[in-house]
Amino acid sequence: MIQNQHTTVLLQEAVDSLITDKSGFYVDGTFGRGGHSALILAQLSDEGHLLGIDKDLAAIAVAKERFAGDSRFDIAHGSFAELAELIETRSMMGRVDGVLLDLGVSSPQLDEAERGFSFQNDGPLDMRMDQTRGLSAAEWLNTATESDIAWVLKEYGEERFAKRMARAIVAERLKAPFTRTGHLAEVIKEANPAWEKGKHPATRAFQAIRIQVNNELTDLEAVLEQALRVLAIGGRLVVISFHSLEDRVVKRFIRRQEQGDQVPMGVPMRDEQLNKRLRSCGKAAKASDAEVGVNVRSRSAIMRVAEKIS
Repeated sequence: MIQNQHTTVLLQEAVDSLITDKSGFYVDGTFGRGGHSALILAQLSDEGHLLGIDKDLAAIAVAKERFAGDSRFDIAHGSFAELAELIETRSMMGRVDGVLLDLGVSSPQLDEAERGFSFQNDGPLDMRMDQTRGLSAAEWLNTATESDIAWVLKEYGEERFAKRMARAIVAERLKAPFTRTGHLAEVIKEANPAWEKGKHPATRAFQAIRIQVNNELTDLEAVLEQALRVLAIGGRLVVISFHSLEDRVVKRFIRRQEQGDQVPMGVPMRDEQLNKRLRSCGKAAKASDAEVGVNVRSRSAIMRVAEKIS
């Protein structure tokens, strides 16, 4: 029996915001361990349908076992950046009632040392959500230039000491190539001159490398654009982010679609001519104190909801 060890963040809030038609077609773009999917299915009628998507083969195995008897559900192995293609093959373009994206890493991925995400549990330095494709973290770190490593640590990890860490990584790999998370964590720790209270000194660097290895921000930008194409008028986009870089991408995308086309100053244009595509549904939501008390990983979660209007 496959265990579900993941605690789903903003579960009820996300599903309540997503579902507008109990007989509709919905997409859980980040299946994970099926927390959101289970509640979505519980609220759909017999005519409703849910497509789950996940890069992680372990998540695909959970989905096939957990919802094997439910004809309203099917699962696709791949990136949510393939959303439009997956919807097109199901002849549902422009007819999807809601797309849910719960970004970040699931608890099993973080907690299982062999996946290589954790700086606290030594394991193979992998970090790929989809282990069937792409470079592992070890392969990337052992071949990337010092300047590329520094850029990733700075841009994706917002790491103040990015150049210093990149220099240490390149110097160390000349002695012994990186293969283990513990080795990398120790090198980064030694290169970090100012530890943040309550935070492991490799936290930001590991986040940055994970984002690079999995193309997370590039895929996020791609799926947001595709969501506009697949959603029906009145369909909802619900996105839960876990760090400022993700939330910034989502916030700017929604704002841009709310404002519509940019026109030169002074050009006469009626509001309805601006091709506004989305409207925000309420303010950004965060996990309650009660939820954070039960699941500390929910403390950084931010949920934004938008509805397609044209």
